[in-house]
Amino acid sequence: MTRYVNFRTDDGARIGVETDGGKVHPLRSRDGVPVRTLLDVIEAVPESLTTDDEPIVVDGADVLPPVTELRRNVMCIGKNYREHSAEFAGSGYDATGHTDDEELIVFTKPASSVVGPGDAIVIEPTTTAEVDYEGELAIVIGKGGRDIAPDDTWSHIFGYTIVNDVTARDLQKKHKQWFLGKSLDTFCPMGPVVVTADEFDARDARIRTWVNDELRQDASTSMLIHDIPKILSTISRCVGLLPGDIIATGTPAGVGIGFTPPRFLADGDVVAVWIDGIGQLVNGVASSVSEHAISTQGARQ
Repeated sequence: MTRYVNFRTDDGARIGVETDGGKVHPLRSRDGVPVRTLLDVIEAVPESLTTDDEPIVVDGADVLPPVTELRRNVMCIGKNYREHSAEFAGSGYDATGHTDDEELIVFTKPASSVVGPGDAIVIEPTTTAEVDYEGELAIVIGKGGRDIAPDDTWSHIFGYTIVNDVTARDLQKKHKQWFLGKSLDTFCPMGPVVVTADEFDARDARIRTWVNDELRQDASTSMLIHDIPKILSTISRCVGLLPGDIIATGTPAGVGIGFTPPRFLADGDVVAVWIDGIGQLVNGVASSVSEHAISTQGARQ
């Protein structure tokens, strides 16, 4: 299993291979050209790439979202864990009328919503007052295709990363569809790395989410209603998959609307999503009108 990290340098973004000690070996072509995007890795002949001999230490503030050259929106699956489906249905925010035994729900988040580890989840108070977290395992497509048979889907996966499907619940409820509530700027934290599909068991990956060090979500992908083969085969019947596509597989129970009263994110909160084998995605929360938002965003530019 290889761990790819996207990081900022003085001459632009670079892709590197992260070692067990947390150091990074920058990737380059055999003729010395730096590798700038994960898509370059996905589409390259493996023998054409190599790493610098000497690893470097990458400051946490320089880690970028693992996939920055998105060809289209991040695709996401809704209500894909039974306990979360139940908590959502009982929250008063679910306008779908969808039951667990129906076909999967697919929605998207635009590339403009994607941020990296350490970036602030910025809440605009004039737009939303009810912002929620959703820790999820996300698939990175390696080989494109259309109408992929379920048994063939695993060969189309390059690797996996973490997505926090941040959601404005009031907008989700008001508009009776999910795109607007899911798509605000900074509402798709992603990272910190992409791990390759070999040796990573996506069928039984443990997902945990903390808010301010309080464990809120704890589940396994073995609990998915619609498993990964079903997700990829269903989407690919309608939309041909492309290398570099990101598909978030759904969130387990324990989100803010599952509490009574709901526990929405607020300025100064910290959300950490951990998936065994991948690592931890941490993002602070800031109001757009607070000094915290200004200082956090400035540190990442």
